[in-house]
Amino acid sequence: MNALVATNRNFKLAARLLGLDSKLERSLLIPFREIKVPLPFLFQQSFSIFLLYQFMHLSKCPQVVECTIPKDDGTLASFVGFRFQHDNARGPMKGGIRYHPEVDSDEVNALAQLMTWKTAVANLPYGGAKGGIGCNPRELSISEQERLTRVFTQKIHDLIGIHTDVQAPDMGTNPQTMAWILDEYSKFQGYSPAVVTGKPIDLGGSLGGDAATGRGVLFATEALLNEYGKNISGQQFVIQGFGNVGSWAAHLISENGGKNVAVSDITGAIKNSKGIDIPGLLKHAKENRGTKGFHGGDAIDPKSILVEDCDVLIPAALGGVINRENANDIKANFIIEAANHPTDPEADEILSKKGVVILPDIYANSGGVTVGYFEWVQNIPGFMWDEEKVNIELKTYMTRGFKDVKGMCKAHNCDL
Repeated sequence: MNALVATNRNFKLAARLLGLDSKLERSLLIPFREIKVPLPFLFQQSFSIFLLYQFMHLSKCPQVVECTIPKDDGTLASFVGFRFQHDNARGPMKGGIRYHPEVDSDEVNALAQLMTWKTAVANLPYGGAKGGIGCNPRELSISEQERLTRVFTQKIHDLIGIHTDVQAPDMGTNPQTMAWILDEYSKFQGYSPAVVTGKPIDLGGSLGGDAATGRGVLFATEALLNEYGKNISGQQFVIQGFGNVGSWAAHLISENGGKNVAVSDITGAIKNSKGIDIPGLLKHAKENRGTKGFHGGDAIDPKSILVEDCDVLIPAALGGVINRENANDIKANFIIEAANHPTDPEADEILSKKGVVILPDIYANSGGVTVGYFEWVQNIPGFMWDEEKVNIELKTYMTRGFKDVKGMCKAHNCDL
């Protein structure tokens, strides 16, 4: 199901449960602002043509502008970028920017909306936003990624800001990307470390930020399992996606006594019923850019990862991976949505009838935006916290968030 259709369907269900006024419902479905930055042809031209091309398009409005970068071989490449600013009723808008070849307008719109609900569930003084550029960062050199990031920032710098719209890393982006955004933005607006979160520590990034979403997944899973008289220890976990979120979740689950029996990423999938050696897998994945070829388990079809036997399934990759085609085959008792909208509404209904408990993404993966908020809070007065304080505060927010969600379930007689 289309990401925006799925997100709107869930929102409308919640609106009916809450009895929202129809005008308010429509208002919350419409984003505050959409910024589309077409960056859509490939020119076999020189750098001088690039400069002329940029100059000719300076007069275009910020909602639709042409942005092109020179590649290392002297050609010019263009991409399409988006920034959706969904809602600022609770505070400045906040959301990541992803670099992925399948980024499209509907997906970014849906993710911006999900950020609005996520920051509200986490009780953070933010609204929601999201950005994306349709590119494959694996096919771009570091210098090409830097030029792309800087050009994109130039085109939106007057529409983002510390108290307007705060950027963060997402799929395909990282602290280095945030450093480029900060540097480029500061050329126009002055040094403003709080305009991005997820920065390198030396530029004002928060300690504990790298592990934040994965650690939040751990705390969320603990809270859910405790509700059923269970603990992390002794449970069998399957994790789809071994990027930043999935790898940290696997590592922390292993440290707390959980058994990771199957893991997958874009390169492949492995299974070991006795438990995968996560430190060994982390080392292998770093050296080989993926889990493929790891000898600590049997190679399996990545498509089967979601239906492997386990107690807890953690989808930590792309959206829409659990749908009506595979929902009936899922064997897990609990699903922790570490990815954004990994479960289609149709699958939600099937799994609910099966008695599977789903912990929704707008709570389960809110650890990243929560520590992003801590970073923003530290940057404004310039007073930094130690990592222990960050982790203690994160657990406090995640524990309180689960209680709030559980309370709403009871009040409105609905599932999580």
